[in-house]
Amino acid sequence: MFNENLENKSFLLLLALVSVAFVMIMLPFYGAVFWGTILAIIFQPMQRGFEARFNQRRGLAATVTLLIILVIVILPVSLLAGALVQEGTNVYQRISTGSLDFGSYLEQVINALPSFARELLERFGLTDVAGVQERISEGAMAGSQFLATKAFSIGQNTFQFLIGFAIMLYLLFFLLRDGRQVAARVRRAIPLGEVYKQHLLSKFTTVVKATVKGNIAVAAIQGALGGFIFWVLGLQGALLWGVLMAVLSLLPAVGASLIWGPVAIYFLATGAIWQAAVLTAFGAVVIGLADNVLRPILVGKDTKLPDYVVLISTLGGLALFGLNGFVIGPLIAALFIAAWSLYAEAREEHEVVAVPAEEVLQEPLGEEVVVVEVEQGKGPEG
Repeated sequence: MFNENLENKSFLLLLALVSVAFVMIMLPFYGAVFWGTILAIIFQPMQRGFEARFNQRRGLAATVTLLIILVIVILPVSLLAGALVQEGTNVYQRISTGSLDFGSYLEQVINALPSFARELLERFGLTDVAGVQERISEGAMAGSQFLATKAFSIGQNTFQFLIGFAIMLYLLFFLLRDGRQVAARVRRAIPLGEVYKQHLLSKFTTVVKATVKGNIAVAAIQGALGGFIFWVLGLQGALLWGVLMAVLSLLPAVGASLIWGPVAIYFLATGAIWQAAVLTAFGAVVIGLADNVLRPILVGKDTKLPDYVVLISTLGGLALFGLNGFVIGPLIAALFIAAWSLYAEAREEHEVVAVPAEEVLQEPLGEEVVVVEVEQGKGPEG
């Protein structure tokens, strides 16, 4: 008995050590592994459709699905990233040369405000144009400089980037082809009951699809609409502002209005009435309704986490995991809620089963006393 316990503990220790070592080996390319897994989950229905069409030839189906992913996902994202870096570089140069002066824009807005509004801003120290301009310029230059230096950093790390990209495509192909078999093995290895595994894996798949296919799709649409209206109104850097609106659209209770709202106020303050009216109407009706109409369709009402949970988990995920945190944060939050819900349900079931048989419960009902006999596995009988 002692040898058997020692053997089990030794095996568990070995299992933990090799698992930690494996994670450390994969850590340098965790982004490639993560997105390969995410894309495989999202495009698994397409893979099954091609398998049925190609007489269960999984390799051919995976190849066709991978080519479609390259065309509709990876290639557009790469082109957008390149254009964004170029536009960020241009904005950084304009701020450095002084051609883009946030202080003058802010001063025009303050001067156009009524006296009571200017007095209110004075209490918070927001009428100090020089100070506010310095803070805004520093933030804008930091963000633009980040985008501008990305081109150089990508050039320096081209080999590492290409290796990670190749690993993602290579892993994606095999996960598309053998994903169901891999998922079945992982499911068997998880040391939980079948009900727990079914619930947690279902929640994992649902949240991944909802976050990537739903929330990111809605954010991309809102960003595209915002960039389009900025371009129509002749605002410079429409692509950059559109991407910023797309990013903010991922955060509930924040949204793209943090970008187009101040611009509409600036138009109104400087006398550009029709531009302010067009931007406000387009932002409130078109961009705003895109979220209310498309999100329930693409995400589903039953799978949506509370807005405050999505907001906090997304911000926390961004702080810890960078861009990948848009998916990792809500995913961890959803699994956290699912796990604790299962734990609470299990405790409730255990407490119900633990009630002794033939126990008599007396509950007052009005002026009478109702006596109910409880038996295990049976409801109350008259």
